[in-house]
Amino acid sequence: MSAPLSLFVTGTDTEIGKTLVSAALLRAFARDGLRAAAMKPIAAGAFERDGVWHNEDADQLDAAASVLLPPDIRTPFLLREPAAPHIAAAQENVTLDIARIVDCHAQALKLADIVVVEGVGGFRVPLTDAHDTADLAFALNLPVVLVVGMRLGCISHALLTAEAIAARGLRLAGWVANRVDPAMAFADENIAAIRDRLDRQYNAPLLGVVPRLDPASPEVAAGHLDTATLLQALRAAQP
Repeated sequence: MSAPLSLFVTGTDTEIGKTLVSAALLRAFARDGLRAAAMKPIAAGAFERDGVWHNEDADQLDAAASVLLPPDIRTPFLLREPAAPHIAAAQENVTLDIARIVDCHAQALKLADIVVVEGVGGFRVPLTDAHDTADLAFALNLPVVLVVGMRLGCISHALLTAEAIAARGLRLAGWVANRVDPAMAFADENIAAIRDRLDRQYNAPLLGVVPRLDPASPEVAAGHLDTATLLQALRAAQP
């Protein structure tokens, strides 16, 4: 039996479709017969339902997964305030402990064939005074999938994020163009510019272009993703 796979999903910013793409990947992996589980290690913004605290993004990931992790493994840090993680954590007197997340991830790998780990915000969002999301990705040592929100300024945001990923010694396994702004001028030309540079500099393929979906549908988005290429990259990245 092959070793379980995992990947870290990050984005060029917040609210650019990380959860949609993560859920779409889960649906696609499950469609391919893999036991696919999700982690949202840090979630800021929670609501109570029937005496249980929930996060909208984490619930969407659970709905797309074919293996449900225990909530305290899926989301070891569920913060109530919808704010930057380090601010929300300070409000609740919580320390966002990366070692705890790494331990939860190790447990998740025992329960699934593939674990999709969705980050929080962009790649350099602070978690504590000393650490940020990039440190979390480094500690997990996972190949990274970058979600690029296609809107004005996205080329620079994509290249800066790719450079930050490489600076941590992490493998950029590929990227997804998400059409967050359907009225964006020259969207195809922007995609081509990013694709050329990420492929040439980091050997990171374009894994798909997700159109503007209203309502957002992980099932539909999954049909726009090349998970075969991604799985090949993830297996090649295994030690």
